[in-house]
Amino acid sequence: MSATQPDNANKSPAHDSLVRDAGAPPAGLRVDGVALVRGGRLVQNALSLAMVAGEVTLLRGPNGSGKSTLLRTIAGRLPAAAGTIECDVPVLYIGHADGLSPALTGRQNLADWAMLNGLANDDVAIDAALDRMQARAFADLPVRRLSHGQRRRVALARLTLGPSSALWLLDEPNSGLDAASSIALDDLISDHLKGGGMVLAATHLPLGITHSPRTLVLEDMA
Repeated sequence: MSATQPDNANKSPAHDSLVRDAGAPPAGLRVDGVALVRGGRLVQNALSLAMVAGEVTLLRGPNGSGKSTLLRTIAGRLPAAAGTIECDVPVLYIGHADGLSPALTGRQNLADWAMLNGLANDDVAIDAALDRMQARAFADLPVRRLSHGQRRRVALARLTLGPSSALWLLDEPNSGLDAASSIALDDLISDHLKGGGMVLAATHLPLGITHSPRTLVLEDMA
């Protein structure tokens, strides 16, 4: 299994960028025959998926069917039980947990995350990221004082600091967002796809993005 470095806590030599030669297929994600195991139970077997720049795929399926497990496996946080995963673009993962330090402000969280990932962490870049998710008004408060929706907006703002070619792995990204923030997220995803990025998202809620998504339905194997 080989992929690029995901976000801050998941840099691993096993996920270095692939070296691509002339005539190679377009940059993207390739999942081939992957089996997923959670808690000692096989949740998916022989999953395959291919994505290239500008594409979005929505993961659907009942709870326990392996949607979050698949995202975490592609991000390098969990091993695949079988099969291969290749990704030759940077990977950014936003899971159920926002991954924010409660003692730091939202602004400090973004700056630290950007620094750990070698991304721009100057005030201009941070402010622009916060503005995209309408989060600047509370960005200087400790995260522990923020509501669930506010924390989610800060977490999602990190995506805009990454490269335009990145694969975004999003687990229930619009959970806890109000209508205005959901629209901001839709615009964020649409702009990323328009710029040549890719998005793989598990969500029970609709996304109002401008690109037509494909859907991968995971059946419950129990």
